[in-house]
Amino acid sequence: MTYRAFAGAKDIMHRVFGGYAELLRIPHTARFTVGSEIACMPFPMVGMTITISVQHYYGNYSLAGALSALQAISLAVAGPILGKLVDKFGQRQVSIPTIVVWIAASMALVSSITAHAPEWVLYCLVPFMAAIPPWGAMSRGRWTHLLKGDRERTDRALSLSGVFDECMWMIGNPLASTLAVVSGLLAFSVTGMCVVVGALMFLTELTTEPPSQTQLARKAGLTRAQYRERELRNAAVLQGREGARKSSGESIWGPGLIAVCATFFGLGAFQSASSISIISFATEQNMKQYTGFVFACFSLSSLVGAVVYGAKNWVIPLWKRFYFCLAVVNIGIGSFLFARHLWVIMIIFLISGVCQAPTWINGNQLMLHLVPPSRFTEGMAWMGAMNAIGGSMGSATAGVMIDRMGSHGGFIVVTVLALGSLALALSGFKQIRDSTQTPTLTEVSA
Repeated sequence: MTYRAFAGAKDIMHRVFGGYAELLRIPHTARFTVGSEIACMPFPMVGMTITISVQHYYGNYSLAGALSALQAISLAVAGPILGKLVDKFGQRQVSIPTIVVWIAASMALVSSITAHAPEWVLYCLVPFMAAIPPWGAMSRGRWTHLLKGDRERTDRALSLSGVFDECMWMIGNPLASTLAVVSGLLAFSVTGMCVVVGALMFLTELTTEPPSQTQLARKAGLTRAQYRERELRNAAVLQGREGARKSSGESIWGPGLIAVCATFFGLGAFQSASSISIISFATEQNMKQYTGFVFACFSLSSLVGAVVYGAKNWVIPLWKRFYFCLAVVNIGIGSFLFARHLWVIMIIFLISGVCQAPTWINGNQLMLHLVPPSRFTEGMAWMGAMNAIGGSMGSATAGVMIDRMGSHGGFIVVTVLALGSLALALSGFKQIRDSTQTPTLTEVSA
């Protein structure tokens, strides 16, 4: 009986993790995948480190919140720009100078905070903390280039990236809060070390780096502008929009991409609004000490969802999976308005969180259909930027309503934003459905 149970458990583990292990056994893939996640540590750590350090040295929550919001907005602005530059000139060519700027800015910022410099100095330095290469998008770009034409393994690789992302956020937030309480200098030092180590692992792996538009254009005997225009025409043909590019120049923006970015803007808005509303709700119930546990349940549930989702070879069309997972997350979190106890919110988080990571994974897969392959990094950066901008606006709006009406006002904002996000997604239904019923753009031979 014991042997059978062991054999059964081993079979289940193989079915769930066997596909991931197969991907990581491909030469060089483990190195750039792990390296990108280590280098991504500034995303969860920097904002929290700034908040805790500034509050400690300046005793001002308003200043700490304003600087964190400024850093998030700066990330949202810089992300698409850096993504576009990576696609044009190459990952190493853009990442190395960007890292140098980030290290210099972080050293200047931590010195200014510990020296209690004037507030205007901090406002000038914080935007440079957005000089972070789009590691996640670049890693996914390497997977799509390496597995070109293999839809099943490409989908699993994007799911694997989602799993690592969830692990990074689960580690980064508590690590940042622990280190920043001890010393802001220590927190920034650890973050900087992660950037350097991760960047060395990622950027020194040359065999999996996708060619830049400059390299592809040179190989085709074209200028970069001519190459980009030709690829956009190929993309339009695959998406059934042959005439859509005649007047749009080099723009990648079509109805589907606009709908996806708008959807993730709404996703970021209502999720950030729900976070601040839950904290307010728990405070009102004298249960603030349990909020970390509630958020950890959501992260854990999302991690489980990412692992299981990527382990299965889906035959259900991508657009159906996208809308189903999005609806579960939006409706689930939107129902917080009717919760009367913190543990009810935790249970909703556990249920809806299973679809959180798959929603992002589906969004990544949609980019393979909605933008040309040589502009994949740019498309991914836009999706992340819109999510970050939505997050800043959502928390600010919910904060105003909480001040006026308590947590109930915050949850009203959450519900409105959740339903609005779903409506935005449905506005691009036709384009998303049609584009995912055609071959992916990674299969186009330019």
